[in-house]
Amino acid sequence: MTTLSTELLERCESKCELCSSKKELQTHIVSPKTGNQLDEQVALCSVCKEELDKQEGWDANHWRCLNESIWSPFPPVQVIAYRMLKKLSDQNWAQDLMGMMYMEDETKEWAMMEEAEVVHKDSNGNILQNGDTVTLIKDLNVKGANFTAKRGTAVRRIRLVPDNAEHIEGKVEGQQIVILTQYVKK
Repeated sequence: MTTLSTELLERCESKCELCSSKKELQTHIVSPKTGNQLDEQVALCSVCKEELDKQEGWDANHWRCLNESIWSPFPPVQVIAYRMLKKLSDQNWAQDLMGMMYMEDETKEWAMMEEAEVVHKDSNGNILQNGDTVTLIKDLNVKGANFTAKRGTAVRRIRLVPDNAEHIEGKVEGQQIVILTQYVKK
């Protein structure tokens, strides 16, 4: 838990910038920013922080608080509100709020950055990251290199292909190759 700076505490008036709770406030850095500046941070209560960290199963009723926070003059609050409304777009009220929300173009671009994030998963559904070591689960014919990458081969220090969740890159037998994530396990 990151404590709030004096400036953030003053800006948020000692309340969560999303739901107005005064309990257990903490600093949340709005990705993909670094959080070095005040306008890259949001003050959140522990409930909002826990909900934001979930990948699914959000408490839609809790997020009705966005009815107020979408009007915040602070871009990082707008970004978080926009992202949560997108995640809850199956709710009619969330769709209505999205229709009412206004953001400057730069703020909207920031809000949409996280949406473009690609998640790479191995054959078992484990999330892969740059630098991981994976093992091939099947013999793979490597086109253009005239060899077969054998099942059980460890591929160290993989690199994720940023715009394709099904592709990673790694070296096998000294050759840099693209490997489908469905054929590897972490």
